[in-house]
Amino acid sequence: MECIVNVTEDWGIGLGDRLLVSLKPDLQRFRELTTGKTVLLGRKTLATFPGGRPLAGRRNLVLSTNPDLEIAGAEVFHSLPALLARCRQLAPEELMVIGGQQVYEQLLPYCARAQVTRTRLRPPADRFFPDLDALPGWRRTEAGPWQTWEGTAFRYETYVQDRPRPL
Repeated sequence: MECIVNVTEDWGIGLGDRLLVSLKPDLQRFRELTTGKTVLLGRKTLATFPGGRPLAGRRNLVLSTNPDLEIAGAEVFHSLPALLARCRQLAPEELMVIGGQQVYEQLLPYCARAQVTRTRLRPPADRFFPDLDALPGWRRTEAGPWQTWEGTAFRYETYVQDRPRPL
């Protein structure tokens, strides 16, 4: 299992119910890396998608504590154990955690790799991704060159976890 995320300089990912950063090249990369895979996300993240609908071309597994929630085109799980049981039925390399904060925090221990877009911004945030530079067992293995899109600098980084928790 791996995760994909765009973070600011202080690992911020959101403010209120919106993403902090939206870069066209990064969104294209996200699409390329997740299409054909299974994405794991929370209900609040799903609500930020166009029309609040599941992502096309991907199996969408949504974690929500709302026991009455049903989403056309997605599988909904009301507990982490139920979601993990479903994940065990799938190939680990096909699983991509895409947010938000609570889902990242719950599933990061199971991730072997994190695809991070580091954005050189520090806007106000109230949702954060765990600081992989400070987490034991995580190390950055790749850092691409800095790029700029519409005046915003960013680069792609890959982190790996030495011993992810088995599903």
